[in-house]
Amino acid sequence: MCKIPLIVVAGPTASGKTELAIEIAERVGGEIVSADSMQIYKYMDIGTAKPTKEERARAVHHLIDFVEPCEDFSVADYAALAHKEIEDIASRGKVPIMCGGTGLYISSVVNDVTFGEVETDHALREELKKTAEEKGGEYLIEMLRKFDPVSAERLHPNNLKRVIRAIEFYKTTGKPISEHQAETKLKESRYSPLIMCIEWDRQTLYDRINRRVDMMFDAGLICEVKRLREMGFTRELNSMQGIGYKEVMDYLDGAATLDETREIIKQSSRRYAKRQMTWFRRDTRVRYIGADSAAVEAGRLVDDFLK
Repeated sequence: MCKIPLIVVAGPTASGKTELAIEIAERVGGEIVSADSMQIYKYMDIGTAKPTKEERARAVHHLIDFVEPCEDFSVADYAALAHKEIEDIASRGKVPIMCGGTGLYISSVVNDVTFGEVETDHALREELKKTAEEKGGEYLIEMLRKFDPVSAERLHPNNLKRVIRAIEFYKTTGKPISEHQAETKLKESRYSPLIMCIEWDRQTLYDRINRRVDMMFDAGLICEVKRLREMGFTRELNSMQGIGYKEVMDYLDGAATLDETREIIKQSSRRYAKRQMTWFRRDTRVRYIGADSAAVEAGRLVDDFLK
């Protein structure tokens, strides 16, 4: 198999992935495929820290700003689109560069995961959603644990979409989704990846996250969420579960003060960064580059990779 060279720029939130990916794209003649599960949504710019117009002018970006906030969009949907974009970029003699912090998106593409073609059981899905509303995500996790303890251990109770999907997969196929995922890993990927992760010391990264949140408020995060509500996008939507959006929804409903909301978003973002790094550390192929010398280290790795 003639594999497609694929550069991946990963890292936690606020680590500088976008700037590094753009610098690499400029260096090697590349185009960027976003691997961010929130930047896919239209109208949600500030809270998702989308690349600016100036940044997008420096390098072509794909899979940003194309899904309505009310639409369902799965990791399988993402992978299918990402494969198409990457193959198109490579076919035009450009270098595909994935950039993002959504580990599931990255691993699904890089590992060329095959997703089960299972029909959606809408009745079961609605029943599980109702159960979650009444009894909480932990209840569904314990339900899942009875037939798929691997997924139950891996998934967070707050990630209801994936918990419900795991239960639905088993109920529909009779096979745990974790078993299906393990089987797909045996398939050889179509890609030859260089995976780089920007590494900061914890306190410096947390300080960067705090400053980014302050900048989001200064840029008009509250107004952005107000506008989304006026457009009819409610808190129950998956898109509105993103960090920054659900907290501002609570603020607009009077559940917290502005200062409390700001601090909650900072805390949630820091916790998310920790989970991101835990995910990336599972992959032994990841090459860690120091934040202070990221451009130099990445440039050297990329040059060697593309020789």
